[in-house]
Amino acid sequence: MAKQSEQADLDTFQWVGVNSRGKKLEGELSGQSIALVKAQLRKQGITPSKVKRKPKPLFGIKSVQKITPKDIALITRQIATMLMAGVPLIQTIEMIGSGTKNKSITKLMEGIGDEVKAGVPLSQALRKHPRYFDDLYCDLVASGEQSGALDKIFDRVALYKEKAEALKSKIKKAMFYPIAVLVVAIIVTSILLIFVVPQFQDIFNGFGAELPGFTLMVIGISEFMQEYWWIILIAIIAAGFAYKEALLKSKKLRDANDRAILKLPVIGMILNKAAVARYARTLSTTFAAGVPLVDALDSAAGASGNAVYRYAILEIKAEVSSGNLMNWAMRNSKIFPDMVIQMVAIGEESGSLDGMLAKVATIYEQEVDDAVDGLSSLLEPLIMAVLGVLVGGLIVAMYLPIFQLGSVI
Repeated sequence: MAKQSEQADLDTFQWVGVNSRGKKLEGELSGQSIALVKAQLRKQGITPSKVKRKPKPLFGIKSVQKITPKDIALITRQIATMLMAGVPLIQTIEMIGSGTKNKSITKLMEGIGDEVKAGVPLSQALRKHPRYFDDLYCDLVASGEQSGALDKIFDRVALYKEKAEALKSKIKKAMFYPIAVLVVAIIVTSILLIFVVPQFQDIFNGFGAELPGFTLMVIGISEFMQEYWWIILIAIIAAGFAYKEALLKSKKLRDANDRAILKLPVIGMILNKAAVARYARTLSTTFAAGVPLVDALDSAAGASGNAVYRYAILEIKAEVSSGNLMNWAMRNSKIFPDMVIQMVAIGEESGSLDGMLAKVATIYEQEVDDAVDGLSSLLEPLIMAVLGVLVGGLIVAMYLPIFQLGSVI
């Protein structure tokens, strides 16, 4: 107990000093006081020139570095590389934990390492951290442990995670452009209506002539924006928050949202291709790792990322469980392209289903990549067109009375 209270009172100190060779050094050290830290440094052969207590975060809240899916993909690749190079598992985990600047990753790897040292299988140790390692990940690692090919399994899982993150990044990029167009259009239009139109309105008041209907409409919108802009802003924020909360609570709304988003022009096409790529990549990885096809389909349904495909894959699973071929079940779902169904049929006939699915995944990942690049090229002139129509319309509305000024004079 005394030891614990003593450790709890330790503070972190930042120090600067020189060693016996005169080389300048700096770092951090834990201690109870500046004097004790200086004494500790002298024992290490360092002459301290400056020691100060490390400032604590505001309100005592420590900044915690997050562990992102990209970090997990990188950790998986590092484990795969080290295992394939013959480095023992425990040493691999320790090296990854000590070799990162992210303290959260260090803590995570230390926890997993302690479990493995205690004799717990790696897959079981990973299951204790479901936030970072999902069931699919743990199942694949478990199959690698059973087959004695953990290095090869980690190589497959690393490839799967890398492809999944790359695909997710492309989808975010595809969704970003339309939202950017909408936000820019709203901001530009609002600025013009709130700040520019009122200047013209002051000029029009001295004309003594009836204003065109288009101009009156724009002035009316401008007056409304000036008076109630804060209500509009609050309403938009509240609607966005309410919609987000409703999505979290209502499964029906999430499913309806997934169905609607697949029908959007251009974006829907990209999301459909991305769902097929996810389905094929997940099935290829799990099936190649020795996971039974029915269980692999379960994992693919969870990784599909869209309710329409999730329900369809679960129906495929039910048909495969009852003895039907997967390509027939996919055809009955009526959402998979003919080319994908034909390649799956060839894979089933030739006994190389995992290889065919990997090819399908590669093809569709490339198509998503090309579609996103095409979308960005398409939206660049579209942004200019939308802004041109909005700004041009407001300019025309403001200059129409000026064109009629001659008739008044």
